[in-house]
Amino acid sequence: MMSKTMQDALNEQMKHEFYSSYLYLSMSAYCDRANLPGLARWMRAQAREETTHAMKIFDHVLDRGGKIELKDLAGPPADFASPRDVFDQAHQHEQQVTASINRVYGLAVDERDFASTVFLDWFVREQVEEEKTSGLLAEQFRMVGEDRPGLLMLDRELSQRKSGEVESPSNPT
Repeated sequence: MMSKTMQDALNEQMKHEFYSSYLYLSMSAYCDRANLPGLARWMRAQAREETTHAMKIFDHVLDRGGKIELKDLAGPPADFASPRDVFDQAHQHEQQVTASINRVYGLAVDERDFASTVFLDWFVREQVEEEKTSGLLAEQFRMVGEDRPGLLMLDRELSQRKSGEVESPSNPT
């Protein structure tokens, strides 16, 4: 059984993960409207991955005898200045998610909730990958700037992303 404090922190983190999914869906819709189907597909896959992350937390709380408390989600922005802005915001968002995961992990350590620290290890590793990928893409969009052929090349490249199988925290690779 986890503490009420840990349960509340995990419920809050689950909210952040669901918000991430909403944000990436909004970014996908923007990219689709901008006739960039590859970017839209990439963001849609990212949204699915974030929902999977939220459900991992959902299951962990239930597995530990905790209570799920779904929180209200704020609506994400619907308009962006440019594809570059989309990926800059995505990178900033991933940095915020990392800070949030780190806070929850720190709480688990402080509370000596070893089951949650083991569970959260996967999220810590995942955020390293998320920040690396989002930072790389944000930088590539800065390098491309207003170059339409470069933007179309990135759109084509990002369209190749698989639908996003996510590693399980109970079965890390």
